[in-house]
Amino acid sequence: MSEDLKGGEDRKFTPRSANEVLRPGAGPLPPKRSRGARNQVVVFFNFLFSSTLVILLVAAAIAYWGKSEFEAPGPLKAQASLIVPRSSTLDSIASNLERSGIISDARIFEYGVRFSDAAGQLKAGEYGFAPGSSMRDVMEKLRSGASILYSVTIPEGWTVQQIFDRVGKEEVLTGALPPMVAEGTLRPDTYRVQRGMSRTELIAKMKAAQNELVEEIWKRRDATLPVADIGQFVTLASIVEKETGRADERSRVASVFLNRLNEGMRLQSDPTVIYGIWGGAGKPADEPIRQSHLKSDTPYNTYVIKGLPPGPIANPGRAALEAVANPSSTDDVYFVADGTGGHVFSKTLDEHNANVKRYRQIERERNAAAAAADPADPIVGE
Repeated sequence: MSEDLKGGEDRKFTPRSANEVLRPGAGPLPPKRSRGARNQVVVFFNFLFSSTLVILLVAAAIAYWGKSEFEAPGPLKAQASLIVPRSSTLDSIASNLERSGIISDARIFEYGVRFSDAAGQLKAGEYGFAPGSSMRDVMEKLRSGASILYSVTIPEGWTVQQIFDRVGKEEVLTGALPPMVAEGTLRPDTYRVQRGMSRTELIAKMKAAQNELVEEIWKRRDATLPVADIGQFVTLASIVEKETGRADERSRVASVFLNRLNEGMRLQSDPTVIYGIWGGAGKPADEPIRQSHLKSDTPYNTYVIKGLPPGPIANPGRAALEAVANPSSTDDVYFVADGTGGHVFSKTLDEHNANVKRYRQIERERNAAAAAADPADPIVGE
């Protein structure tokens, strides 16, 4: 064996002790980082990416939580309402909702509304909210404008003064009344109004509605009507309105007055006498019509004047206008109350006198007490 080989074997197989064999040896050194990995720009972008990812995850978690809160049942335990004034900001609406206990968090509501792109779509009004309404439910109601509506009912045959008194006392309306309008120009109806609507706006709405109604019916009138213009048409309709409240009688009552106009007879309508004396306020309930009233010197007293009075005595409704525009075809020129809320009609004076006699018998006891109170001025019918 050569010396070299022998020497190599000696170096390769140098005997070691047991402790040396069991002692762990040094591992390989890790590879050195490249210059690119140690570059500060790379470090910055790695940090930026990590931070952005964390922020996005946190934002997603917050958005999910906010959406859940926005759509979760709200804190309201019983039906509640809230008035949203005109020109309210989203911030003020949200604050009022939270203060009223309708929503749990104004900030979440505000963010939810903005995220839904509804910030400029919330409408003023008074709104009712059901128990447990979510913030989304609240937003959708305010967005729809489905606010609480109140009824303001104007009966047929009321005067302008009576209507103004009614509108003036309506608490859900705001503002002062406008100047008094002409008699007969307001439409009797039930109007649905929001809290906060102005009285001027409602009166204007009534006036526009009556004008539209009158124009519509006037266009469909019987061409032979003995009325000169639309003003006289409304005037006669107001008289018919005040003479009877029964739908089945209106067209026949209208025919009586139209027949009288055609024959040159006085209309002799008690409601015109009442309007001439007491105006739009109406006759006191405890005041009967007396003979002296029928002789009163007013331009509305159709027992004295010929033809129609100078203007309407009330605000007629659709039925009275329709009755005058297209009346029944009759020869009746008289009618008198029958004591039961209706009337009996007649073509001759003799028939009428007999009907009046029957009615006076019915009314005699009713009028006895009032006649006794003032025997110098007897009640009509005595």
